[in-house]
Amino acid sequence: MADTIIRALAKNAPVKASAISAREMVERARQIHKTLPVATAALGRGLMAASMMGNQLKEEEGSVTLRIKGNGPLGSMTVVSDSQGNARGYVVNPLVDLPLKGPAKLDVGSAVGREGSLTVIKDLRMKEPYVGTVPLVSGEIAEDITSYFVESEQIPTACALGVLVDVDQSVLCAGGYLIQLLPGADDGVITAVENGIQRVGAVTEAMRGGMDARTLLEQVLSDFELEVLSEEPVEYRCYCSRDRVSRALISMGRQELEDLIREQGRAELTCQFCDKVYQYSKEDLETLLASLEK
Repeated sequence: MADTIIRALAKNAPVKASAISAREMVERARQIHKTLPVATAALGRGLMAASMMGNQLKEEEGSVTLRIKGNGPLGSMTVVSDSQGNARGYVVNPLVDLPLKGPAKLDVGSAVGREGSLTVIKDLRMKEPYVGTVPLVSGEIAEDITSYFVESEQIPTACALGVLVDVDQSVLCAGGYLIQLLPGADDGVITAVENGIQRVGAVTEAMRGGMDARTLLEQVLSDFELEVLSEEPVEYRCYCSRDRVSRALISMGRQELEDLIREQGRAELTCQFCDKVYQYSKEDLETLLASLEK
């Protein structure tokens, strides 16, 4: 089943929502970065959160970046989504291994750390991107995303994210939802949303039971009549290229390029998001230097 993201509005209440099924996206990230289970779950949750937030952007060329810096052994995490919801990301320490905190429950909070910050960068192709930073609440990521929306954007939000890792360390299922109350939502709306969340329970169990993104959203918001705004495929997608890497090398400036040629005579750069390696010979670097001097 292809990964899908869906956005909807409640016709009879001030509620907007997104949901995602992303097993392939998270599994691709696991394969690229060779993450152990707790890192797979953490990175997967970050990717899905960024994907849903990116998919909400109105700017076609826009992007959303989440940077999570906790005091846990996972180190920092960076995930980026385009405006369609295609996401990419990495964690500093993908080989973190921690004891389970319960039956089949990965301890993402301890891996990320409960002290630190979540920074959200929204690039809307304007002069300056929007940047908001909040303290981490739990390191479980979904709660931290909820806190970000309440504190930085003043939007009451319910976020759930889940990644279920199989016994062979591959991703069995992954998904989540983002439900947000718009101005005018009363106590009755809040209660209906809360009841739906409680009724569906854990995202991983719901998706293991066969739910996709649409069904998940319909079940959580079953007390509302939904208008689907969009439903489209998403994937793990990196935008790196040799041209971009070359521009990065050129941006180092003449002196640093000359030092690189003199001291190393070559360059090898690895993309943090997809681990693709770009090789530059001495002649390649001299060509870049010559283009700079022109």
